[in-house]
Amino acid sequence: MDRFDTLQLFTRIVEQGSFTRAAGALDIPRATATHAIKTLEERLGARLLERTTRQVRPTLDGQAFYERCKHILGDLEDAESSLSTTLANPRGILRLDLHGAHANLIILPRIQEFRRRYAQIELIISSGDRLVDLVGEGIDCVVRAGNPRDSSLVARRLALMPEVVCASPDYLERHGRPAHPAELAGHQAVGFFSSNHDIRYPFSFLIDGEVAEFEVGGWISVNDAECYSTCALSGCGLTQVPRFRVEEHLRSGRLEEVLTDWPSPGLPVSVLYPYHRQLSPRVKVFVEWVSALYAERFAPSEATRRA
Repeated sequence: MDRFDTLQLFTRIVEQGSFTRAAGALDIPRATATHAIKTLEERLGARLLERTTRQVRPTLDGQAFYERCKHILGDLEDAESSLSTTLANPRGILRLDLHGAHANLIILPRIQEFRRRYAQIELIISSGDRLVDLVGEGIDCVVRAGNPRDSSLVARRLALMPEVVCASPDYLERHGRPAHPAELAGHQAVGFFSSNHDIRYPFSFLIDGEVAEFEVGGWISVNDAECYSTCALSGCGLTQVPRFRVEEHLRSGRLEEVLTDWPSPGLPVSVLYPYHRQLSPRVKVFVEWVSALYAERFAPSEATRRA
């Protein structure tokens, strides 16, 4: 490995706390990673990493060297990104993490368009609902719904997704159809909570131009989007969900929309990535492409614009 590759490897080991994960992220054998770091430590005459059975941590010298390496690698990427040929023909590996519904229903059905436009970019995509440590896991950017909480990341709003409140015909037959949000107190809802917060999200509506929240009881809560839809289809209760995720079920009659006179404020969806002075060309072109994709998919209707 040359010095540049070794510096990349070293920073990745520090960020992931593992030789194995860092080697996997860079697609090199673990033995190669071990030998490269040993050679680096010998050349510098300093021990950079403390190895235990569970974790790899930087020494004091290693932490100082890591901070310098981050600046060096950042400056180099900035320099490469400034070249017009690089901007016009971005290449390399782009690691993405996408929420499952957004991956399967919006992004992946159109991903060949991105491939035809940027044939030199290799995509590695993970999917799920969990929070992702972008730096620690070597992820370039993520697409997530909700209001971003991590202020260390750059967040670019992609769309405001219309939401619907719906339930199965079986549930509505047993419990009745609410006529006003205030009646939700007498209903059951499928609870949804984030992986890192043990809380149930309330239902939200726009009433007289203001956002009003209504707590709804229930006997089941989940933290997975697919489970949320499945529970609604099974008659477990009302759900408030982005319309695009249940359009097929609404058309087939397996779910029915309620409270149509009280629209939701909409659920924001954003693309998030770590801050860099010069955004990587790979990330830049993906952000531009996915922004256009969401603008097209969730463009307000003519009726909405006239309202």
